[in-house]
Amino acid sequence: MLTFLSMSCVSGIQSLFKWLRRVWRFFEGLSSKFKSTTGSSNESERDRTRNGSKRSNLRLILLGPAGGGRTSLAQTLLGNSETRTPMGPLMESTESCTVIDGEEVAVIDTPDLLGLSLGSSMRAREALRSLQLTSPGPHAFLLVIRAPASSVGIDHDASRAIRATLQLFGDEAAGHIIPVLTHADHLGRRRTVDQLLDGDAGSLKKALSLCDQRPELVDNRPERPLEEQNSMRSQLIGRAMEMKTQRGHFVHELQRREDHIREELMAEMSSALAGKLGHM
Repeated sequence: MLTFLSMSCVSGIQSLFKWLRRVWRFFEGLSSKFKSTTGSSNESERDRTRNGSKRSNLRLILLGPAGGGRTSLAQTLLGNSETRTPMGPLMESTESCTVIDGEEVAVIDTPDLLGLSLGSSMRAREALRSLQLTSPGPHAFLLVIRAPASSVGIDHDASRAIRATLQLFGDEAAGHIIPVLTHADHLGRRRTVDQLLDGDAGSLKKALSLCDQRPELVDNRPERPLEEQNSMRSQLIGRAMEMKTQRGHFVHELQRREDHIREELMAEMSSALAGKLGHM
């Protein structure tokens, strides 16, 4: 009798493990489909786990229309002070890591996700890729645009940029947007945020009401003295750390759904396991 019960117990456990393996393969399939959508491979995922943003204390996604200085700001944040001539427009989201003021920081530079230079499918894919690179989620979106009246030839609509960001990432991203107004050196006497807001150039107040965040005004010229560049880095990182402390990291709806599915599956697996154990 004991032998029969032991054999039944072993058989039940083996059946349970077979079922768990099938469930695991199912989730691996879902994961691989998501990675193929965002252009990620298993090898790069392992590399990020060891060296990338998953261990970073602070995870940032840089967004902004072409000509705003987004990539230049990314290089400054990473400590690359030399002037670099880009080979062409950035076509995919890229990740770089550095240490700033003792904090490990992951900086994700993105293509022109907010403009019309990329097709809708590419914009969607690269937006999802940027989220995957900052898994489990970014602490802040640095929205890099030219300060109003900083250029005669380029006029960035701050309201449009913020709305485009919310369209890509969802309304809940609003609480994680830090507007970064660049080219402060072109503003003449209006060299502070308060002066810009008082003049309300480019309907800046209306734009900022969409995310309810005070902007940062920076001079991001790569030829600036290193001391000034370091001060700007500390300013932006300090602001992002405050946001992290207050709000944690941003969670996209896609990640929420995945977590919900995992919780439901865990409940089903627990129930099945309890049933197996109850008959042993």
